[in-house]
Amino acid sequence: MLDASARLLRLLSMLQVRPDWAGAELARRLDVTTRTLRRDVQRLRSLGYPVHATRGVAGGYRLGAGAALPPLLLDDDEAVAVVVSLRTAASHTVTGIEETALRALAKLEQVLPARLRERTAALQMAMVSLPGLAPTVDPAALTAIAGACRSRQRLDFSYTDHGGTVSTRRAEPHRLVHTGRRWYLVARDLDRDDWRTFRVDRIGAPRLTGVRFVPRDPPDAAAFVANSVTAAPYRFRARVLMLAPVHVIADRVPPTVGVLEAVDAGTCLLTTGSDALESIATHLAWLGADFTVLEPPELIEHVRALAGKLHRAADSRP
Repeated sequence: MLDASARLLRLLSMLQVRPDWAGAELARRLDVTTRTLRRDVQRLRSLGYPVHATRGVAGGYRLGAGAALPPLLLDDDEAVAVVVSLRTAASHTVTGIEETALRALAKLEQVLPARLRERTAALQMAMVSLPGLAPTVDPAALTAIAGACRSRQRLDFSYTDHGGTVSTRRAEPHRLVHTGRRWYLVARDLDRDDWRTFRVDRIGAPRLTGVRFVPRDPPDAAAFVANSVTAAPYRFRARVLMLAPVHVIADRVPPTVGVLEAVDAGTCLLTTGSDALESIATHLAWLGADFTVLEPPELIEHVRALAGKLHRAADSRP
């Protein structure tokens, strides 16, 4: 049986990884009686941890939110993951989060054991962030939108479209999607009665209205954003059968450029878009795999024209 101090640490760790525990199950996991478990819970409360209890046969325990953030217990892999996440956040796409992330990183490094400090130091020394040109988002706006998604509250905000026109929107928020460069909100636009994507950096003054809603046939948020940013905004939408495994093409087609679907072990379907068919033809040639254009038929002529140019260039002599 664990001694009292070690048992308290294990109890706290278990309460942090799962929202609700039955008292009998906790006692069994800790190899103690339910009476000892109640004493341990009381000790945690005396240390400032808000452990809530429910009575009865099905009673249990839950770690609630307190007035101050209590210490968190992290295993080795969790601690390394947090360090990497904070290091990445220090150079990411949320305005003003860099300094906050660095402060949190410094606090965490002070309490890391030597074995983990060496691992995280090696990771930080090896990691270099490429400066991006993507617009950053306001962390307060991002937090407000995330809260609206979680609580299913209607959201009002102003929105600036790609042409610079500002409009007022009323929406039922569903999910936030991060593509690596930009943040997008997937929401049902109430005035248009349809699902839409909104770039978060173009959202102004988001306000939770307090009006609750029940989601109506929400789409797969990641797939919806992928389609919205790769094909929907453009004049031409192309579907091409790539004669190569999906993982091979995925190395050259990021999610913001095209949507890939595996057909079988050796082929995949690429959906992409552009305002110029010449651009699509050039990009397909650059992918380095054989392909068959499914739509639009006009793209076939542009591929044929590009092939002729490349053939003539290869046969030309100085």
